[in-house]
Amino acid sequence: MEPFILKAAEWVQCDRHQLRPVLLAQNERLKVQLVCFEPGQQIPLHQPEEDLVLTILEGHGLVVAGEKEGVVGPGSVVFVPADVARSIRAHTRLVALAVVSPPSRAADYEEIEAALNHRAA
Repeated sequence: MEPFILKAAEWVQCDRHQLRPVLLAQNERLKVQLVCFEPGQQIPLHQPEEDLVLTILEGHGLVVAGEKEGVVGPGSVVFVPADVARSIRAHTRLVALAVVSPPSRAADYEEIEAALNHRAA
């Protein structure tokens, strides 16, 4: 992984039909993604085996981190340890920088996808 300096606004990809995280960097220790949520979009409650640092760059939403719940906005920083439940729901268009360690596993995405499909049914 090479060092980089970038402007997040130039990399944001928003889609009102589905989340499209943009992978900025990944190695064996961590993954860095830029995520854009349209109003009402969410990642449902799930409990992956990874630490998460979420920095809100734009917009507002609601985050659940274990027993804590709070409204987030620009400048908010959220830390959720591995194996602790978490979710996020956008109130407005919300752009966040997500750093996870270790990098997400396929099973983590399957858990999120199953929860999204269950809600749609």
